[in-house]
Amino acid sequence: MQRQAIKIEGLVKRFNDIIAVNEVSLEINEGEIFALLGPNGAGKTTIISILATLLKPTSGRAYVNGYNVVKEAEKVRKSIGIVFQDPSLDDQLTARENLDIHARLYHIPKEERRRRIREVLEMVELYERADSLVKTFSGGMKRRLEIARGLMHKPSVLFLDEPTLGLDPQTRRHIWNYIKKLKNEGVTVLLTTHYMEEADSLADRIAIIDNGKIVVFGTPSELKDSIGGDVIKIRCSNVSKLKDRLHENGFDAKIINGEIILHVNVAEKVIPKIFSLSSGIEIHSIMYKEPSLEDVFLHYTGRAYREEEASGIDRIRMRMVRR
Repeated sequence: MQRQAIKIEGLVKRFNDIIAVNEVSLEINEGEIFALLGPNGAGKTTIISILATLLKPTSGRAYVNGYNVVKEAEKVRKSIGIVFQDPSLDDQLTARENLDIHARLYHIPKEERRRRIREVLEMVELYERADSLVKTFSGGMKRRLEIARGLMHKPSVLFLDEPTLGLDPQTRRHIWNYIKKLKNEGVTVLLTTHYMEEADSLADRIAIIDNGKIVVFGTPSELKDSIGGDVIKIRCSNVSKLKDRLHENGFDAKIINGEIILHVNVAEKVIPKIFSLSSGIEIHSIMYKEPSLEDVFLHYTGRAYREEEASGIDRIRMRMVRR
C-alpha cells in the first residue's frame, strides 16, 4: 500500500461570502505528480496556500507528510518546497546569492550549501549562470531558478503554483522536463495549472476543480475513458430540435457554443443514426475525435473550458485570495 504524502479531508475556505474551497477531499501518494487542473479562480492556489501553511482553513483538515497543517505548521514548512505563481526572486542578486539566502533560512551548513547550490543549478541547467544577476535572466530562466530554490533544502513535497504561467510553449516544455526529473528523485509534486496539455503531459493523476469543488479525479486516461470512446460535434440549422431528437433516442447530447456535443463508444456506428434523425434539419458539419481533458471538463461541469478566462465570481474570488 502506497504511503500518502498529502491528505485533505473536507477542506473549506471562505473569504467573507466567497467560498474559495468547498468540501475538498484528496489523497496524494508519495512520489506522485498530482495536478489540480481548473480555470483561473477555481480555488487551486487557495488549496496550495493552505497546504503550505500560508492560509488557515475555515474548516476541514489537511496533512502534509503526516503533519497537520494548522497544529504542526513548522514541521510542515521544513518538509516542503514551494514555487509561487508570482515571481519572488531578488533581481538585484545573482542566482547563487538567491539560493544561498534561502539555504541560510533553513540553517544548511556552509559546505553543504555550496554543494547543494551546484546540484540544483546543474539540475535546471543554470550552473553556468550562477554568478549572473537575476535581472538579466529570461522568464523561463527565472522559473527554473525558482524551482532550484524550492529544492535547496531537499523537501519531500514540492508545491508548484502555475509553474509555466506566461511562458512560451517551448520554454514551458523545458520546465516540464525539469518537473519530470523530480519524480525520478522521489519528490512528491503537487502542481496547479489551467493548461490542459500541461496536466495531461505531467501528471500521474489529475483533479479537475471548478468553483472551489473537485469535480472528478483520476489518471489522464481514466478521465478520458470515463466519458466514452469518441466525442462528436455537430453544427446544424436547428440545434435544439436535433438535440431533442437525440435525447428521445437515448443519446446524452448537450449544446455548447452553438454546437451539439455527444459522447459515444464508436462514432462511425452513431453518425448514420444522426443523419437518419436529422430529417428537415440541414447538417453543416459533423466531426469526431478521441476525448481530451477539455471534453472531460465540459462533460462534468456542463460548460466549455477557457484557459485564460475567469467568470465575474472567479475574479472576485481571486482578489479575495490575494489579500
